Amino acid sequence: MRATLTIAIGGLLATPTLATHAAEVAVNVEIPQLRVAEYHRPYVAVYVEGADQKHAANLAVWYMSKDTAEGHGTKWLPDLRQWWRKSGRTLDVPVDGVTGPTRPAGRHALRFDDTHPELAKLPPGSYTLVVEAAREVGGRELLKIPFTWPVRAPQTGGAQGSSELGAISLSLRP
Repeated sequence: MRATLTIAIGGLLATPTLATHAAEVAVNVEIPQLRVAEYHRPYVAVYVEGADQKHAANLAVWYMSKDTAEGHGTKWLPDLRQWWRKSGRTLDVPVDGVTGPTRPAGRHALRFDDTHPELAKLPPGSYTLVVEAAREVGGRELLKIPFTWPVRAPQTGGAQGSSELGAISLSLRP
């Protein structure tokens, strides 16, 4: 009897299980190299809006997190005007897993899955990825890429900036 039970349990443990994979969300943000007399790294907000254009989720906010002679970097977060009006002013920064330091010129890859706290709370529907950048002694730019949630089939999208942002791409895989 014990041998039969051991063999049966061993067989169950050896049976392959169906693995469930989380949906993958990849966002690539390019910050162009600008040739200007006074260059400052841009503040950047990467967030999601619902079909009603209201804030739905914060994915990344890059800002100067150190104190300088000009003050703390949070002082300039309102320069990300759209993000600030929709979410930033109510956000208590820093936010673990969302906020971080400004990034240098170049391409920056962000990876998330559907278990990410901000994405896990999204109900099914149409959304827009928004990437907003503002730079001291520079300009502002806002790019949008539409997508649907949850991810049932592969989706891709992109937008091209003209001043403060370069190429932005979004890729979703089930």
